[in-house]
Amino acid sequence: MAAEAKYSIVREVGRGSYGVVYEAIVNQTRSKVAVKRMRCHVPENVELALQEFWALQSIQRQHENVIQLEECILQDGQAFQPISHRYRKSDSHLLLIETCLKGRRCMDPKSACFLWFVMEFCDGGNMNEYLLSRGPDAQLNNSFMRQLSSAVAFLHRNHIVHRDLKADNILISHRCGSPIVKVADFGLSKVCQGKGNVNQHRFSSACGSNFYMAPEVWEGHYTAKADVFALGIIFWAMVERITFRDGDTEKELLGTYICQGKELIPLGEALLENPNLKLQIPLKSKKAMPDDLCKLLRDMLAFNPKERLDAFQLEVRIRQISYGKKRQRSVS
Repeated sequence: MAAEAKYSIVREVGRGSYGVVYEAIVNQTRSKVAVKRMRCHVPENVELALQEFWALQSIQRQHENVIQLEECILQDGQAFQPISHRYRKSDSHLLLIETCLKGRRCMDPKSACFLWFVMEFCDGGNMNEYLLSRGPDAQLNNSFMRQLSSAVAFLHRNHIVHRDLKADNILISHRCGSPIVKVADFGLSKVCQGKGNVNQHRFSSACGSNFYMAPEVWEGHYTAKADVFALGIIFWAMVERITFRDGDTEKELLGTYICQGKELIPLGEALLENPNLKLQIPLKSKKAMPDDLCKLLRDMLAFNPKERLDAFQLEVRIRQISYGKKRQRSVS
């Protein structure tokens, strides 16, 4: 097995609906990598796996805050074939692989076929677990907000819309000492064709995680600005440590919402029902959040996408806020 010859699986580190993630070792260098295995037994899984690959392989240069794809390997039975951009496969070749996978899985769903994604290893787990295991830290929050704003602006410049931003899909690395965030999980992402502004592209398939979805996503007519709304949910929850319990896993998750009796309503859904809803920012303590950050969050969470910041505006605005910045000591 080619993958076994090059990599050794150490342990399982995560499991979801569509795949399993392992910690592995590159046998030649002994360096750590993360390996995600996605089974391509139904067309839907093939679509998710290849969406992730299309997004990551389309990036011509790397960004510190976007997970780095080392290579992608197609396993068909006992045969292994590298298909990642390092091997310079043409787009037509990759489209052929996609078509064949979808067609064959429909005819023979029991056939063992997997896509293996080899990516950089992040030792800090996901951002949700990382933040909830620590007390509130304004400087750390500021750093994470800057990094995430830079990452999403980078993706949008490369015409990639993530469409499933949430704290669970953001990983933490300590390679450079201080924690570095890495946007990951591109299974629902879209690579926009053409060279125009990414915000001009329209999407119609509602997808993502309910508590992070913009109002227009619930309607099925949205743009890349839906990613900014999701970041607004993450930033607000991160600063005030607002959490909810996942109904299926009972896991505590960072996210903001509206309470209606005992029911928690996703913010995007609540805004869709009542576009004039006034967001109570801050929710807990006015001391925890300066006015400029409150204004920024409202601009990120605007009901009307035309009034909402885009990722490029956010990248500039996030550096201007006073929240979390070190105060300079005066010298007498």
